[in-house]
Amino acid sequence: VQLQASGGGLVQAGGSLRLSCAASGRTISRSVMGWFRQAPGNEREFVGTISWSGGSTWYGDPVKGRFTISRDNAKNMVYLQMNSLKPEDTAVYYCAVHYSGSLYYATSYGFWGQGTQVTVSS
Repeated sequence: VQLQASGGGLVQAGGSLRLSCAASGRTISRSVMGWFRQAPGNEREFVGTISWSGGSTWYGDPVKGRFTISRDNAKNMVYLQMNSLKPEDTAVYYCAVHYSGSLYYATSYGFWGQGTQVTVSS
């Protein structure tokens, strides 16, 4: 499967962005999907994960209450709605397929695609 994240850009603090993750090559309808982000000089950080049905989501503490993950299995898409953005949210955002192990570790995921840059100005 190939994953492509899009929808990033430059936004002022307090603003919103909606990222999309498009999957191609095979269906992701039975896959747990995750979002991670990586700022320069930092390790890849867990943002959130959504179950294959969309019925369950998990979020990292820095984004809880501000970010929401959703999915449309018919379209083979996963989304990340980001509200109340802060300068510390600035990073490249990636989507990935969960393989096994902890939902919170990047090593549990694969099929990393091209990320999308999000820059939040103060």
